[in-house]
Amino acid sequence: MVSETSTPSAPSASEEKATTEVKPQGSTFGSVVFSWRRWWLRDVVGTVNQAEVIEKRREDCLLSERYLFMTAMSAGIAVLGLLLSSPAVVIGAMLLSPLMGPIMGLGFALAIGDYQWLKQSARSLAYGSAMGIGLTALLVYMSPIQTITPEIAARTQPNLFDLFVALFSALAGAYAMIRGREGTIVGVAIATALMPPLAVVGFGLATWNWTVFSGALLLYVTNLITIALTAWGMARLYGFKTTLSTRNTVFQNIAVASVFIGLAIPLAFSLQQIAWQTNAQRIVRAEIQEKFDNRSLIDALDIEFGTEPLSVSATMLTPTLLAEAEGEIERALASRLDRPVELSLTQYQVGTSASAAEQAQLSAARASEEAAATERAEDLAQRLALVAGVPESDVLIDRTRRRALVRAERLEDANLAVYRALEERIARTEPEWTVELLPPAGALPAEIPFDTNGPTLAGTRALEIIEWAATRIEIPIVLTGEAESASAAAEILSSRGVDVEVRPGTGPLRAQWGQLRTE
Repeated sequence: MVSETSTPSAPSASEEKATTEVKPQGSTFGSVVFSWRRWWLRDVVGTVNQAEVIEKRREDCLLSERYLFMTAMSAGIAVLGLLLSSPAVVIGAMLLSPLMGPIMGLGFALAIGDYQWLKQSARSLAYGSAMGIGLTALLVYMSPIQTITPEIAARTQPNLFDLFVALFSALAGAYAMIRGREGTIVGVAIATALMPPLAVVGFGLATWNWTVFSGALLLYVTNLITIALTAWGMARLYGFKTTLSTRNTVFQNIAVASVFIGLAIPLAFSLQQIAWQTNAQRIVRAEIQEKFDNRSLIDALDIEFGTEPLSVSATMLTPTLLAEAEGEIERALASRLDRPVELSLTQYQVGTSASAAEQAQLSAARASEEAAATERAEDLAQRLALVAGVPESDVLIDRTRRRALVRAERLEDANLAVYRALEERIARTEPEWTVELLPPAGALPAEIPFDTNGPTLAGTRALEIIEWAATRIEIPIVLTGEAESASAAAEILSSRGVDVEVRPGTGPLRAQWGQLRTE
Protein backbone atom coordinates (compact mmCIF):
# COMPACT_ATOMS: atom_id res chain seq x y z
CA MET A 1 0.00 0.00 0.00
CA VAL A 2 1.50 3.37 -1.02
CA SER A 3 0.97 6.10 1.55
CA GLU A 4 -0.32 9.55 0.64
CA THR A 5 2.85 11.22 1.84
CA SER A 6 5.10 9.24 -0.48
CA THR A 7 2.90 8.88 -3.55
CA PRO A 8 2.98 11.89 -5.89
CA SER A 9 -0.02 12.60 -8.05
CA ALA A 10 -0.52 14.05 -11.51
CA PRO A 11 -1.41 17.76 -11.77
CA SER A 12 -5.09 18.38 -10.99
CA ALA A 13 -7.50 19.89 -13.48
CA SER A 14 -7.47 23.23 -11.64
CA GLU A 15 -3.69 23.31 -11.57
CA GLU A 16 -3.53 22.50 -15.27
CA LYS A 17 -6.09 25.18 -16.03
CA ALA A 18 -4.10 27.72 -14.06
CA THR A 19 -0.98 26.67 -15.89
CA THR A 20 -2.61 27.09 -19.27
CA GLU A 21 -4.25 30.45 -18.47
CA VAL A 22 -1.25 32.31 -17.04
CA LYS A 23 0.80 33.14 -20.06
CA PRO A 24 4.08 35.02 -20.01
CA GLN A 25 4.14 38.45 -21.58
CA GLY A 26 6.89 39.62 -23.88
CA SER A 27 9.34 37.57 -25.87
CA THR A 28 8.59 34.75 -28.27
CA PHE A 29 11.21 32.70 -26.46
CA GLY A 30 9.19 32.94 -23.25
CA SER A 31 6.09 31.73 -25.08
CA VAL A 32 7.97 28.76 -26.50
CA VAL A 33 9.28 27.82 -23.06
CA PHE A 34 5.80 28.15 -21.58
CA SER A 35 4.26 26.00 -24.33
CA TRP A 36 6.93 23.36 -23.90
CA ARG A 37 6.37 23.30 -20.12
CA ARG A 38 2.62 23.00 -20.55
CA TRP A 39 3.08 20.15 -23.03
CA TRP A 40 5.47 18.38 -20.64
CA LEU A 41 3.15 18.63 -17.65
CA ARG A 42 -0.01 17.65 -19.51
CA ASP A 43 1.11 15.13 -22.17
CA VAL A 44 4.15 13.55 -20.52
CA VAL A 45 4.07 13.88 -16.73
CA GLY A 46 0.27 13.66 -16.67
CA THR A 47 0.29 10.28 -18.44
CA VAL A 48 2.56 8.55 -15.89
CA ASN A 49 0.83 6.36 -13.31
CA GLN A 50 3.18 7.28 -10.50
CA ALA A 51 1.51 5.10 -7.87
CA GLU A 52 1.92 2.02 -10.07
CA VAL A 53 5.56 2.85 -10.86
CA ILE A 54 6.41 3.30 -7.18
CA GLU A 55 4.63 0.07 -6.22
CA LYS A 56 6.63 -1.92 -8.80
CA ARG A 57 9.90 -0.34 -7.68
CA ARG A 58 9.13 -1.19 -4.06
CA GLU A 59 8.66 -4.87 -4.98
CA ASP A 60 12.10 -4.93 -6.65
CA CYS A 61 13.72 -3.69 -3.44
CA LEU A 62 12.43 -6.39 -1.10
CA LEU A 63 15.02 -8.55 0.66
CA SER A 64 13.40 -11.79 -0.51
CA GLU A 65 14.58 -15.35 -0.86
CA ARG A 66 14.54 -14.99 -4.63
CA TYR A 67 16.67 -11.83 -4.50
CA LEU A 68 19.36 -13.46 -2.32
CA PHE A 69 19.37 -16.69 -4.34
CA MET A 70 19.66 -14.92 -7.72
CA THR A 71 22.39 -12.64 -6.34
CA ALA A 72 24.38 -15.66 -5.15
CA MET A 73 23.97 -17.48 -8.47
CA SER A 74 24.92 -14.37 -10.44
CA ALA A 75 28.03 -13.86 -8.30
CA GLY A 76 29.11 -17.48 -8.73
CA ILE A 77 28.68 -17.38 -12.50
CA ALA A 78 30.44 -14.01 -12.73
CA VAL A 79 33.56 -15.09 -10.86
CA LEU A 80 33.83 -18.31 -12.89
CA GLY A 81 33.52 -16.32 -16.11
CA LEU A 82 36.21 -13.92 -14.92
CA LEU A 83 38.60 -16.71 -13.90
CA LEU A 84 38.05 -18.48 -17.24
CA SER A 85 38.20 -15.13 -19.09
CA SER A 86 34.96 -16.03 -20.85
CA PRO A 87 32.86 -13.01 -21.95
CA ALA A 88 29.90 -15.30 -22.64
CA VAL A 89 29.76 -16.52 -19.05
CA VAL A 90 30.19 -12.98 -17.71
CA ILE A 91 27.23 -11.82 -19.83
CA GLY A 92 25.16 -14.59 -18.28
CA ALA A 93 25.96 -13.27 -14.80
CA MET A 94 24.91 -9.77 -15.85
CA LEU A 95 21.54 -11.03 -17.06
CA LEU A 96 20.84 -12.84 -13.78
CA SER A 97 21.91 -10.07 -11.41
CA PRO A 98 18.99 -8.50 -9.48
CA LEU A 99 21.09 -5.66 -8.02
CA MET A 100 19.56 -3.12 -10.41
CA GLY A 101 16.28 -3.21 -8.43
CA PRO A 102 17.45 -1.84 -5.04
CA ILE A 103 19.85 0.62 -6.70
CA MET A 104 16.97 2.12 -8.72
CA GLY A 105 14.91 2.00 -5.53
CA LEU A 106 17.46 4.25 -3.82
CA GLY A 107 16.96 6.89 -6.50
CA PHE A 108 13.15 6.78 -6.48
CA ALA A 109 12.99 6.78 -2.67
CA LEU A 110 15.31 9.79 -2.55
CA ALA A 111 13.16 11.57 -5.15
CA ILE A 112 9.92 11.29 -3.13
CA GLY A 113 11.56 11.65 0.29
CA ASP A 114 10.49 8.21 1.53
CA TYR A 115 13.30 7.33 3.91
CA GLN A 116 11.71 4.08 5.03
CA TRP A 117 11.92 2.89 1.45
CA LEU A 118 15.43 4.34 1.20
CA LYS A 119 16.55 2.28 4.20
CA GLN A 120 14.89 -0.85 2.76
CA SER A 121 16.69 -0.41 -0.58
CA ALA A 122 20.03 0.29 1.12
CA ARG A 123 19.57 -2.77 3.32
CA SER A 124 18.80 -5.05 0.36
CA LEU A 125 21.74 -3.64 -1.59
CA ALA A 126 24.12 -4.03 1.35
CA TYR A 127 23.11 -7.67 1.94
CA GLY A 128 23.32 -8.46 -1.78
CA SER A 129 26.72 -6.79 -2.16
CA ALA A 130 28.14 -8.45 0.95
CA MET A 131 26.86 -11.84 -0.22
CA GLY A 132 28.37 -11.32 -3.68
CA ILE A 133 31.78 -10.30 -2.35
CA GLY A 134 31.86 -13.04 0.28
CA LEU A 135 30.84 -15.84 -2.09
CA THR A 136 33.23 -14.79 -4.87
CA ALA A 137 36.10 -14.40 -2.39
CA LEU A 138 35.42 -17.92 -1.07
CA LEU A 139 35.31 -19.42 -4.57
CA VAL A 140 38.54 -17.68 -5.59
CA TYR A 141 40.25 -18.72 -2.35
CA MET A 142 39.33 -22.37 -3.01
CA SER A 143 40.13 -22.19 -6.72
CA PRO A 144 43.49 -23.39 -8.09
CA ILE A 145 43.23 -20.56 -10.67
CA GLN A 146 44.04 -17.16 -9.16
CA THR A 147 45.57 -15.48 -12.20
CA ILE A 148 44.51 -11.97 -13.18
CA THR A 149 42.82 -12.62 -16.51
CA PRO A 150 42.03 -9.92 -19.13
CA GLU A 151 38.38 -9.92 -17.99
CA ILE A 152 39.50 -9.16 -14.42
CA ALA A 153 42.07 -6.56 -15.46
CA ALA A 154 39.46 -4.74 -17.55
CA ARG A 155 37.49 -3.97 -14.37
CA THR A 156 40.32 -2.65 -12.20
CA GLN A 157 40.93 0.75 -13.79
CA PRO A 158 37.70 2.77 -14.00
CA ASN A 159 37.67 6.21 -15.62
CA LEU A 160 35.26 8.93 -16.69
CA PHE A 161 34.07 6.82 -19.63
CA ASP A 162 32.75 4.23 -17.15
CA LEU A 163 30.87 7.04 -15.41
CA PHE A 164 29.24 8.05 -18.70
CA VAL A 165 28.36 4.42 -19.55
CA ALA A 166 26.59 4.09 -16.20
CA LEU A 167 24.91 7.49 -16.68
CA PHE A 168 23.43 6.75 -20.11
CA SER A 169 22.44 3.23 -19.07
CA ALA A 170 20.72 4.58 -15.98
CA LEU A 171 18.85 7.16 -18.06
CA ALA A 172 17.56 4.36 -20.29
CA GLY A 173 16.70 2.16 -17.33
CA ALA A 174 14.88 4.86 -15.36
CA TYR A 175 12.92 5.89 -18.46
CA ALA A 176 11.92 2.27 -19.13
CA MET A 177 10.72 1.85 -15.54
CA ILE A 178 8.77 5.10 -15.49
CA ARG A 179 7.13 4.48 -18.87
CA GLY A 180 6.45 0.80 -18.17
CA ARG A 181 8.88 -0.71 -20.68
CA GLU A 182 10.94 -2.97 -18.44
CA GLY A 183 12.05 -5.15 -21.38
CA THR A 184 14.82 -2.61 -21.94
CA ILE A 185 16.30 -3.48 -18.55
CA VAL A 186 18.01 -6.58 -20.00
CA GLY A 187 20.19 -4.36 -22.16
CA VAL A 188 20.74 -1.90 -19.32
CA ALA A 189 21.89 -4.69 -16.99
CA ILE A 190 24.51 -5.74 -19.55
CA ALA A 191 25.68 -2.19 -20.19
CA THR A 192 26.22 -1.21 -16.57
CA ALA A 193 27.58 -4.64 -15.55
CA LEU A 194 26.98 -4.42 -11.81
CA MET A 195 27.88 -7.97 -10.80
CA PRO A 196 31.27 -8.53 -12.56
CA PRO A 197 32.98 -5.58 -10.78
CA LEU A 198 31.60 -6.90 -7.50
CA ALA A 199 33.06 -10.33 -8.28
CA VAL A 200 36.44 -8.71 -9.00
CA VAL A 201 36.24 -7.05 -5.55
CA GLY A 202 35.88 -10.55 -4.11
CA PHE A 203 38.85 -11.72 -6.21
CA GLY A 204 41.00 -8.88 -4.88
CA LEU A 205 39.94 -9.70 -1.31
CA ALA A 206 40.73 -13.41 -1.69
CA THR A 207 44.17 -12.76 -3.25
CA TRP A 208 44.99 -9.75 -1.01
CA ASN A 209 45.57 -7.64 -4.10
CA TRP A 210 44.85 -4.05 -3.11
CA THR A 211 45.14 -2.71 -6.68
CA VAL A 212 42.48 -5.10 -7.98
CA PHE A 213 40.27 -4.68 -4.89
CA SER A 214 40.28 -0.87 -4.87
CA GLY A 215 39.94 -0.46 -8.64
CA ALA A 216 36.98 -2.84 -8.92
CA LEU A 217 35.33 -1.34 -5.82
CA LEU A 218 35.61 2.14 -7.34
CA LEU A 219 34.01 0.87 -10.56
CA TYR A 220 31.16 -0.77 -8.65
CA VAL A 221 30.55 2.35 -6.55
CA THR A 222 30.69 4.44 -9.74
CA ASN A 223 27.92 2.40 -11.33
CA LEU A 224 25.92 2.22 -8.09
CA ILE A 225 25.93 5.94 -7.28
CA THR A 226 25.50 7.06 -10.88
CA ILE A 227 22.49 4.80 -11.42
CA ALA A 228 20.85 5.82 -8.13
CA LEU A 229 21.34 9.55 -8.65
CA THR A 230 20.27 9.38 -12.29
CA ALA A 231 17.10 7.55 -11.25
CA TRP A 232 16.52 10.33 -8.69
CA GLY A 233 16.93 12.98 -11.40
CA MET A 234 14.62 11.21 -13.86
CA ALA A 235 11.97 10.70 -11.19
CA ARG A 236 12.03 14.40 -10.29
CA LEU A 237 11.90 15.32 -13.97
CA TYR A 238 8.77 13.21 -14.43
CA GLY A 239 7.01 14.91 -11.55
CA PHE A 240 7.61 12.50 -8.68
CA LYS A 241 7.30 14.99 -5.83
CA THR A 242 8.99 15.00 -2.45
CA THR A 243 7.42 15.77 0.90
CA LEU A 244 10.59 17.53 2.07
CA SER A 245 10.65 21.25 2.82
CA THR A 246 12.18 23.69 0.33
CA ARG A 247 15.26 24.06 2.51
CA ASN A 248 15.76 20.30 2.74
CA THR A 249 15.24 19.92 -1.01
CA VAL A 250 17.96 22.50 -1.73
CA PHE A 251 20.27 20.66 0.68
CA GLN A 252 19.41 17.38 -1.09
CA ASN A 253 20.31 18.87 -4.50
CA ILE A 254 23.62 20.20 -3.17
CA ALA A 255 24.44 16.80 -1.65
CA VAL A 256 23.72 15.01 -4.95
CA ALA A 257 25.91 17.44 -6.91
CA SER A 258 28.71 17.01 -4.34
CA VAL A 259 28.60 13.24 -4.69
CA PHE A 260 28.87 13.48 -8.49
CA ILE A 261 31.82 15.87 -8.27
CA GLY A 262 33.53 13.76 -5.63
CA LEU A 263 33.11 10.66 -7.79
CA ALA A 264 34.38 12.41 -10.92
CA ILE A 265 37.70 13.50 -9.33
CA PRO A 266 39.29 10.02 -8.86
CA LEU A 267 37.89 8.92 -12.22
CA ALA A 268 39.47 11.96 -13.91
CA PHE A 269 42.85 11.02 -12.38
CA SER A 270 42.37 7.48 -13.68
CA LEU A 271 41.62 8.79 -17.18
CA GLN A 272 44.72 10.98 -17.02
CA GLN A 273 46.79 7.91 -16.14
CA ILE A 274 45.39 6.01 -19.13
CA ALA A 275 46.23 8.97 -21.40
CA TRP A 276 49.82 8.93 -20.08
CA GLN A 277 50.10 5.20 -20.73
CA THR A 278 48.82 5.63 -24.29
CA ASN A 279 51.40 8.36 -24.94
CA ALA A 280 54.11 6.21 -23.33
CA GLN A 281 53.32 3.34 -25.71
CA ARG A 282 53.73 5.71 -28.67
CA ILE A 283 57.08 6.97 -27.33
CA VAL A 284 58.41 3.44 -26.69
CA ARG A 285 57.48 2.29 -30.19
CA ALA A 286 59.03 5.39 -31.78
CA GLU A 287 62.32 5.08 -29.84
CA ILE A 288 62.75 1.41 -30.72
CA GLN A 289 61.94 1.96 -34.39
CA GLU A 290 64.26 4.98 -34.60
CA LYS A 291 67.28 2.95 -33.48
CA PHE A 292 66.90 0.55 -36.44
CA ASP A 293 66.73 1.34 -40.15
CA ASN A 294 63.52 1.44 -42.20
CA ARG A 295 63.92 -2.20 -43.25
CA SER A 296 63.20 -3.37 -39.69
CA LEU A 297 59.81 -4.04 -38.10
CA ILE A 298 58.55 -4.33 -34.52
CA ASP A 299 56.94 -7.77 -34.27
CA ALA A 300 55.77 -7.65 -30.62
CA LEU A 301 55.68 -5.04 -27.88
CA ASP A 302 54.55 -5.45 -24.28
CA ILE A 303 54.70 -2.83 -21.51
CA GLU A 304 54.06 -3.49 -17.80
CA PHE A 305 53.07 -0.14 -16.29
CA GLY A 306 52.54 -1.55 -12.80
CA THR A 307 56.19 -2.44 -12.23
CA GLU A 308 59.06 -0.30 -10.95
CA PRO A 309 61.11 0.23 -13.03
CA LEU A 310 58.80 0.25 -16.04
CA SER A 311 59.13 -3.12 -17.79
CA VAL A 312 59.26 -3.13 -21.61
CA SER A 313 59.57 -6.30 -23.71
CA ALA A 314 59.97 -6.04 -27.50
CA THR A 315 60.75 -8.32 -30.43
CA MET A 316 62.42 -6.86 -33.53
CA LEU A 317 62.63 -8.31 -37.05
CA THR A 318 65.73 -6.79 -38.62
CA PRO A 319 68.27 -7.60 -41.34
CA THR A 320 71.09 -6.24 -39.13
CA LEU A 321 71.58 -7.11 -35.46
CA LEU A 322 72.64 -4.20 -33.20
CA ALA A 323 74.59 -5.28 -30.13
CA GLU A 324 74.26 -1.99 -28.20
CA ALA A 325 70.66 -1.24 -29.14
CA GLU A 326 69.08 -2.46 -25.89
CA GLY A 327 71.14 -0.24 -23.59
CA GLU A 328 70.85 2.84 -25.78
CA ILE A 329 67.07 2.53 -26.17
CA GLU A 330 66.66 1.91 -22.44
CA ARG A 331 68.52 5.14 -21.56
CA ALA A 332 66.57 7.14 -24.17
CA LEU A 333 63.23 5.87 -22.83
CA ALA A 334 64.17 6.64 -19.22
CA SER A 335 65.00 10.20 -20.28
CA ARG A 336 61.80 10.80 -22.28
CA LEU A 337 59.42 9.11 -19.83
CA ASP A 338 61.17 10.55 -16.76
CA ARG A 339 60.95 7.12 -15.14
CA PRO A 340 63.37 4.16 -14.77
CA VAL A 341 62.92 1.66 -17.61
CA GLU A 342 64.00 -1.97 -17.90
CA LEU A 343 64.04 -3.08 -21.56
CA SER A 344 64.18 -6.66 -22.83
CA LEU A 345 64.86 -6.51 -26.57
CA THR A 346 64.92 -9.66 -28.72
CA GLN A 347 66.27 -9.31 -32.29
CA TYR A 348 65.69 -11.77 -35.13
CA GLN A 349 67.74 -11.50 -38.32
CA VAL A 350 65.23 -12.25 -41.07
CA GLY A 351 66.92 -11.12 -44.30
CA THR A 352 68.51 -8.23 -46.10
CA SER A 353 65.38 -6.36 -47.16
CA ALA A 354 62.21 -4.97 -45.67
CA SER A 355 60.18 -7.42 -47.78
CA ALA A 356 61.81 -10.37 -46.02
CA ALA A 357 60.89 -8.95 -42.63
CA GLU A 358 57.38 -8.21 -43.83
CA GLN A 359 57.02 -11.75 -45.19
CA ALA A 360 58.07 -13.26 -41.87
CA GLN A 361 55.64 -11.02 -40.01
CA LEU A 362 52.86 -11.72 -42.52
CA SER A 363 53.19 -15.48 -42.07
CA ALA A 364 52.95 -15.14 -38.32
CA ALA A 365 50.04 -12.74 -38.67
CA ARG A 366 48.10 -15.12 -40.92
CA ALA A 367 48.49 -17.97 -38.45
CA SER A 368 47.44 -15.66 -35.63
CA GLU A 369 44.40 -14.41 -37.57
CA GLU A 370 43.28 -17.94 -38.37
CA ALA A 371 43.51 -18.94 -34.71
CA ALA A 372 41.69 -15.75 -33.69
CA ALA A 373 38.90 -16.40 -36.23
CA THR A 374 38.39 -19.92 -34.89
CA GLU A 375 38.35 -18.66 -31.32
CA ARG A 376 35.90 -15.87 -32.25
CA ALA A 377 33.51 -18.34 -33.89
CA GLU A 378 33.63 -20.58 -30.83
CA ASP A 379 33.03 -17.58 -28.57
CA LEU A 380 30.04 -16.52 -30.71
CA ALA A 381 28.59 -20.02 -30.44
CA GLN A 382 29.01 -19.97 -26.64
CA ARG A 383 27.27 -16.60 -26.29
CA LEU A 384 24.37 -17.62 -28.54
CA ALA A 385 23.95 -20.88 -26.65
CA LEU A 386 23.91 -18.98 -23.38
CA VAL A 387 21.24 -16.43 -24.33
CA ALA A 388 19.16 -19.08 -26.11
CA GLY A 389 19.28 -21.49 -23.17
CA VAL A 390 20.47 -24.42 -25.32
CA PRO A 391 23.63 -26.57 -25.53
CA GLU A 392 26.42 -25.15 -27.67
CA SER A 393 26.01 -28.08 -30.06
CA ASP A 394 22.56 -26.70 -31.04
CA VAL A 395 24.11 -23.52 -32.47
CA LEU A 396 24.67 -23.63 -36.24
CA ILE A 397 27.90 -21.87 -37.25
CA ASP A 398 28.78 -21.41 -40.93
CA ARG A 399 32.24 -19.85 -40.98
CA THR A 400 32.37 -19.75 -44.78
CA ARG A 401 29.25 -17.57 -45.08
CA ARG A 402 29.76 -16.02 -41.63
CA ARG A 403 26.28 -17.00 -40.47
CA ALA A 404 25.18 -18.10 -36.98
CA LEU A 405 21.71 -19.46 -36.11
CA VAL A 406 20.13 -20.85 -32.96
CA ARG A 407 16.59 -21.72 -31.88
CA ALA A 408 15.96 -20.37 -28.39
CA GLU A 409 14.19 -22.16 -25.58
CA ARG A 410 11.36 -20.38 -23.78
CA LEU A 411 12.91 -18.19 -21.09
CA GLU A 412 10.96 -17.08 -18.02
CA ASP A 413 9.59 -13.50 -18.24
CA ALA A 414 11.12 -13.03 -21.71
CA ASN A 415 8.88 -11.63 -24.45
CA LEU A 416 9.66 -11.24 -28.14
CA ALA A 417 11.19 -7.80 -27.55
CA VAL A 418 13.73 -9.36 -25.18
CA TYR A 419 14.76 -12.02 -27.70
CA ARG A 420 15.13 -9.35 -30.37
CA ALA A 421 17.26 -7.19 -28.05
CA LEU A 422 19.51 -10.17 -27.26
CA GLU A 423 19.99 -10.91 -30.96
CA GLU A 424 20.77 -7.27 -31.74
CA ARG A 425 23.27 -7.02 -28.89
CA ILE A 426 25.24 -10.06 -30.07
CA ALA A 427 24.96 -9.02 -33.74
CA ARG A 428 26.50 -5.63 -32.93
CA THR A 429 29.60 -7.36 -31.55
CA GLU A 430 29.98 -9.36 -34.79
CA PRO A 431 29.23 -6.89 -37.64
CA GLU A 432 30.69 -9.24 -40.26
CA TRP A 433 28.35 -12.10 -39.27
CA THR A 434 24.65 -12.69 -39.89
CA VAL A 435 23.27 -13.62 -36.47
CA GLU A 436 19.75 -15.08 -36.14
CA LEU A 437 18.08 -15.98 -32.84
CA LEU A 438 14.85 -17.89 -33.53
CA PRO A 439 12.46 -17.20 -30.62
CA PRO A 440 9.57 -19.40 -29.46
CA ALA A 441 6.16 -18.31 -30.79
CA GLY A 442 5.31 -16.16 -27.79
CA ALA A 443 2.63 -13.52 -27.48
CA LEU A 444 2.80 -10.72 -30.04
CA PRO A 445 2.52 -7.05 -28.89
CA ALA A 446 -0.91 -6.62 -27.29
CA GLU A 447 -1.80 -3.54 -29.34
CA ILE A 448 -0.58 -1.62 -32.40
CA PRO A 449 -1.49 2.04 -31.80
CA PHE A 450 -2.45 4.12 -34.87
CA ASP A 451 -3.45 7.76 -35.25
CA THR A 452 -4.57 9.84 -38.23
CA ASN A 453 -1.01 9.91 -39.61
CA GLY A 454 -0.41 6.16 -39.39
CA PRO A 455 1.30 4.10 -36.69
CA THR A 456 2.46 5.99 -33.61
CA LEU A 457 5.96 5.56 -32.21
CA ALA A 458 4.70 2.69 -30.05
CA GLY A 459 2.87 1.27 -33.06
CA THR A 460 6.02 1.43 -35.19
CA ARG A 461 7.96 -0.45 -32.53
CA ALA A 462 5.22 -3.07 -32.28
CA LEU A 463 5.26 -3.57 -36.05
CA GLU A 464 9.06 -3.94 -36.01
CA ILE A 465 8.81 -6.67 -33.36
CA ILE A 466 6.05 -8.43 -35.30
CA GLU A 467 8.09 -8.25 -38.51
CA TRP A 468 11.20 -9.60 -36.80
CA ALA A 469 9.35 -12.47 -35.09
CA ALA A 470 7.44 -13.43 -38.26
CA THR A 471 10.61 -13.56 -40.39
CA ARG A 472 12.39 -15.66 -37.77
CA ILE A 473 9.57 -18.10 -36.99
CA GLU A 474 8.04 -18.04 -40.52
CA ILE A 475 4.40 -18.19 -39.38
CA PRO A 476 1.71 -15.94 -40.94
CA ILE A 477 0.34 -12.97 -39.00
CA VAL A 478 -3.38 -12.26 -38.54
CA LEU A 479 -4.46 -8.64 -37.96
CA THR A 480 -7.83 -7.74 -36.44
CA GLY A 481 -9.26 -4.33 -35.60
CA GLU A 482 -10.36 -1.11 -37.26
CA ALA A 483 -10.33 -1.71 -41.03
CA GLU A 484 -8.27 1.27 -42.17
CA SER A 485 -5.53 0.73 -39.56
CA ALA A 486 -5.46 -3.02 -40.24
CA SER A 487 -5.04 -2.45 -43.99
CA ALA A 488 -2.26 0.08 -43.45
CA ALA A 489 -0.43 -2.25 -41.05
CA ALA A 490 -0.86 -5.18 -43.42
CA GLU A 491 0.62 -3.14 -46.26
CA ILE A 492 3.64 -2.21 -44.13
CA LEU A 493 4.28 -5.79 -43.04
CA SER A 494 3.72 -7.22 -46.53
CA SER A 495 6.26 -4.82 -48.01
CA ARG A 496 8.78 -6.28 -45.57
CA GLY A 497 8.14 -9.88 -46.60
CA VAL A 498 5.67 -10.90 -43.89
CA ASP A 499 2.72 -13.16 -44.76
CA VAL A 500 -0.30 -11.19 -43.43
CA GLU A 501 -4.03 -11.85 -43.26
CA VAL A 502 -6.57 -9.17 -42.30
CA ARG A 503 -9.82 -10.17 -40.57
CA PRO A 504 -12.77 -7.83 -39.92
CA GLY A 505 -13.03 -6.51 -36.40
CA THR A 506 -13.56 -3.50 -34.18
CA GLY A 507 -11.55 -1.78 -31.50
CA PRO A 508 -7.76 -1.41 -31.25
CA LEU A 509 -5.57 -3.06 -33.86
CA ARG A 510 -4.16 -6.39 -32.63
CA ALA A 511 -1.97 -9.13 -34.07
CA GLN A 512 -1.88 -12.86 -33.48
CA TRP A 513 -0.22 -15.87 -34.98
CA GLY A 514 -1.98 -17.53 -37.89
CA GLN A 515 -1.62 -21.03 -39.23
CA LEU A 516 0.91 -22.35 -41.69
CA ARG A 517 -0.59 -22.79 -45.13
CA THR A 518 -0.22 -26.13 -46.85
CA GLU A 519 0.00 -26.43 -50.62
